[in-house]
Amino acid sequence: MSIQTELKTPSKLEKILKSGQLAVTSECGPPRGSDAEVIKKKAQMIKDYVDAINITDNQTSVTRLCSLASCIHLKLMGLEPILQMVVRDRNRIALQSDILGAASFDIYNILCLSGDHQSFGDNPTAQNVFDIDSMQLIQTVRLMRDEGKFLGGDNILRPPKMFVGAAANPFADPFEIRARRLAKKVKAGAEFIQTQCIYNVPRFKEWMKQVGDLGLLDKVFILAGVTPMKSVGMAKYMKNKVPGMDVPDEIIKRLSGVPKEKQAEEGIKICIETIQELKEVEGVRGFHIMAIEWEEKVPEIVKGAGLYPRPQV
Repeated sequence: MSIQTELKTPSKLEKILKSGQLAVTSECGPPRGSDAEVIKKKAQMIKDYVDAINITDNQTSVTRLCSLASCIHLKLMGLEPILQMVVRDRNRIALQSDILGAASFDIYNILCLSGDHQSFGDNPTAQNVFDIDSMQLIQTVRLMRDEGKFLGGDNILRPPKMFVGAAANPFADPFEIRARRLAKKVKAGAEFIQTQCIYNVPRFKEWMKQVGDLGLLDKVFILAGVTPMKSVGMAKYMKNKVPGMDVPDEIIKRLSGVPKEKQAEEGIKICIETIQELKEVEGVRGFHIMAIEWEEKVPEIVKGAGLYPRPQV
């Protein structure tokens, strides 16, 4: 059956995607402390402009309020969270346990990730776990949901009902295998994909063509990732220091061509233009806006790109 029609979960995000409308998600990073008001304030800024909100899981390997607790706070606010879960920090027992914990609060979306290497974070000598990898985590969630089974084979009392997502980077090397890697995630059971930040639109279009040639566009919902640039300094850093990021020289030149105090405004314009161009790409089913501690700009981007008001389901 087409991915357009068959609903597997009560997820609002799934309903919007399967209705054929463009979805919009964003994300919030939890605080470096236990004050839940930090994450709730971020969510409050964007709640009327997105369909679901990712909560990052100790991003860049820096210790933060956990994704699960943050998702629960959003759920209690009446919002639709997406639980990000990395395999870096937990073995398969803990992963399955946390999935059940999320399901007990009726959290209906999960994004399965590997996680940044611990050397990037505040505990560089921490022990990586990687008992299973991100593709096996996708398979685990699908097994728990679709068959009501634990990895050990026992039955689950009240299985989780989760719309299962994964990430994709169209720009990492070697480029030639990126579409095939996506195919593996889809085969493992990923139902929606959020991509790395897109700045090199022609390269992304080339990747999407390869994805289409593999017959994947009818099997998975692809949300194109965008991040607004705050300054030319940020653009240069992302180009030169962030692995797997493709920032064309044209963007750096454009940001350099405006006064420093206008660069943030120009970065927002570039982001909106990118979304408008990506709307025309076959297979793009929505957008994932990663504002990176700039949540107050998400409404401006969503409105400017013609994605507001959001559909009701």
